[in-house]
Parts: sequence; structure tokens; C-alpha cells
Amino acid sequence: MWDTDGKGRCMKKDGGWQKLKGEITDEIYKFTWKDVLITLGILLTATIVALVYYRISASNINVIMFYTLALLFISRLTSGYLPGIAAAMISVVCVNFLFTYPYGQINFILEGYPVTFICMLVVSVLTSASASHMKRQSRILADREKKLAEAEKEKMRANLLRAVSHDLRTPLTGIIGASSSYLENEAKLDTDEKRTMVRHIREDANWLLNIVENLLTVTRIRDDSASVNKSLEPVEEVMAEAVYRLKKRIPDAQIKVLLPEEFVMIPMDATLIEQVLINLMENAIFHAGSTEPVECRAEIGRDEVTFLVTDQGVGIPEEKLTTIFDGTGQTENSSSDGHKGMGIGLSICKTIITAHGGSIRACNHGHGAQFSFTLPRSSEDEEQ
Repeated sequence: MWDTDGKGRCMKKDGGWQKLKGEITDEIYKFTWKDVLITLGILLTATIVALVYYRISASNINVIMFYTLALLFISRLTSGYLPGIAAAMISVVCVNFLFTYPYGQINFILEGYPVTFICMLVVSVLTSASASHMKRQSRILADREKKLAEAEKEKMRANLLRAVSHDLRTPLTGIIGASSSYLENEAKLDTDEKRTMVRHIREDANWLLNIVENLLTVTRIRDDSASVNKSLEPVEEVMAEAVYRLKKRIPDAQIKVLLPEEFVMIPMDATLIEQVLINLMENAIFHAGSTEPVECRAEIGRDEVTFLVTDQGVGIPEEKLTTIFDGTGQTENSSSDGHKGMGIGLSICKTIITAHGGSIRACNHGHGAQFSFTLPRSSEDEEQ
């Protein structure tokens, strides 16, 4: 192919060829001190084994096979072609010097040695070429996976930013509006109206605090490479604490708690699991569109514990069920009281549960929606 320079003159576009040529040159001459140590170590081992074999059998017929195997290992374990080519030359010298009469002398004019050297050189070059190709493919795949992971992280960040911008805007607007009305009409408002405005400001402030806590939670987990500090915690105490914290935030919340009959302790970060339960119960309260109590219960299985939060509301649109945990914003049914959408809450719930080695899902039942998540009863460390 041809391209033009700044003056309009034609010149050959050989950037791809130069890059390929550079890669081939690097593969041929590339070596490190680690490669040197590997080469010498394997050749020394092959020589010792060959000497033992020669002492036992008093025959040098199969000695060359030990060095051929050594070449295969060297070409596979080192980088570039140079270690394999050097090992082929050293192997021929060792066979000539140690295992060919007259012993202790180097004589390459003996019959068969040029062929032996060429064969060993071909073996080393072919093995090095195949090994280099596999390593190159592995690097390409690793780079591709890294780029995909980074793209996924960027997508997640973008989703979180969209969700945060939505979830922050609504309570902030409420706080600004209520406080402005209070200041502008303070003299005209009676006590009940003032208390109502202050209560709305407090509710919106608590919602903002909840968003900040969620953000801190997900940042903490992702900074720790999706790992959490787990310890054995009683299931019923975690559920009770979650309900207690929710009641402090929403005093009028109606929660029906069904505790398991069996006393069970499972490995978890109790604070994070409580945050998940609070998020799910809060979403059910504000988005179910029902005055029926939200049910929170736990089911004990042989290898896992399942937590379920069920409401008696309008349910979740079918098209939203597959993406509801993606953090793509407000999936959710807008509640009649104008409360905020689920936003990042469910995305963070999924992050927390995944970090615990569990799973989370959403579905509709006959009279509303149900969120459930499972946690293993034993950690991976205990199983190992």
C-alpha cells in the first residue's frame, strides 16, 4: 500500500511490516538471566542423567535423546529463540566431548555429527517457534480480557454515575424546595405545617445519607478486588439488626419478620449483609404500592441460607427483571409518594452478595415482587 507525505509525494506504507519485523527480531534475540539459569540447569540435569545412563548401560545410543528432551523443555520454558539455539550447540558439544570416542576431545568431523547438530537445531527452533507463538497468543488473550474487564468497569462506573445523579437530584430538590418554602413563609405557617416540612427535609437527608453509605460500601468492596472480611454471624441477629436500623430510618415501616427455627451461623460481613437487607426492604416499602407489611424471612438449606424479602404490591415489569441489578438507573415503579427510584441500591446489593460468593435474584409472585439472595454456609477457606 502507498500513502502520501506532507508534500504530496508517494511513499510506501510499511508500518505494519516494520512492526512485524521488530517483533520477530525481538523473539529471536530476546533472553534474560532467568533464561540463562533455566538453560544451564536443564542441560546440567540432562548431562547427569545421561552420564548415569551411560555408566549403567555402557552404551551411548540413547544419550542424544536426553539432550533432545532437554531442548524441548528449554525451548518451552524460555523466551525467544536464542536459549534453544545455544542449548542445541552446547548439547552437540557435550555429546561429542563426553560420550564419543576418543573421550574428552572435540571432533566434529566424525560421521553423523553435522546431521545430529542440524536435527537438534531444527528441534530447538521449531519448539521455540511454537512456544513463542503460544506465549504471544496468551498475551493477546490476556490483553483482550484486561481490556474487556476495563470496559466493563467503565460501563459500571458510567451506570453508577447515572444512577447517582438521578438519586441525588430528587432528595436535594426536595430539601431545597422545603427549606425555601419554610424560610419564605415561616410567619404564615402553623406548627403542624412546619413540622411536616422539617420531617420531609429529614427524610430526604436520610435518603442522601443512605446513598452515601451505599457508595462507600461499593467503593470499599471494589477497591479490595471484590473481597470482604467474613466472620461467623448468627442469621437471626443480622436480620433483627437490619430491621432495627430500617425502623430508625423509617419509623412507620411495617415489616413482618420470620426467623428460622434453627440457630445458624454463617460466614459474612454482617454490616454489608444488613445493608443489603435494608436496601431490599426499603425498596419494597417505597415501590410496592401496597399498605401490606413487607415480609423478611430466611430459609436454611443444607449448604446455603436463603434470605427473602417479599411485598404484596404491583410487582416488577417483566422487561426489567433481567437488568434490575445492573445499576442502570431507575428501573423501578415510581411510588405514589414521589420517593426516589432504587437507583444504585440493587447494583450494590449484587456487588455485596457476589463478593460473599452468593447469588441474588428478583422475581414476581402472585401478588407482588420477591427479592432473594443466598449465602454459602461455609466459606471457601474452610472447604479447602
